[in-house]
Amino acid sequence: NSIFRVDANAGWTFEEAKTKIAALVNYNVELVEQPLAKDNWDEMKALFNWSPIPLIADESCVFENDVAKCVHHFHGINIKLTKCSGITPAIRMIEQAKKLGLKVMMGSMNECTVGAAANAHFIPQLDFLDMDGPLLLAQDIASGLEFNSGVVSINGKTGLGVTLKQPL
Repeated sequence: NSIFRVDANAGWTFEEAKTKIAALVNYNVELVEQPLAKDNWDEMKALFNWSPIPLIADESCVFENDVAKCVHHFHGINIKLTKCSGITPAIRMIEQAKKLGLKVMMGSMNECTVGAAANAHFIPQLDFLDMDGPLLLAQDIASGLEFNSGVVSINGKTGLGVTLKQPL
């Protein structure tokens, strides 16, 4: 059985979310990411209390001070290194989320292998990971990760383990 994740990108109304989530239960959906608008906290809380599928904050949780706001509104948060300002804030966000009982996902947008390799080094601390950014690029600026049927391998070199392609 394949596992599915649904990212609504803050595009559903409350009623749409309830209807769609109720239907998604039958399709092995692991989580729904950002079902409602990022600032729709009242309806998000109601959806959180009702949802049979875990709800993960994305646009509602960008910076460190957003993590605590997600409690009782989401089951977890999605951290994106390019949005939260890098590795150090991400570490603090993970620590805070875990203390608050939130699941932690690390996501990607359009990261090349360099960004994906940084994400990969967080894997032991994560509950969910989305690092397909390099697979979506026509041309990558680096190598060092291997993607094989959903399994990502790091090459074991020092640092992020990536090699920049020449010329930049």
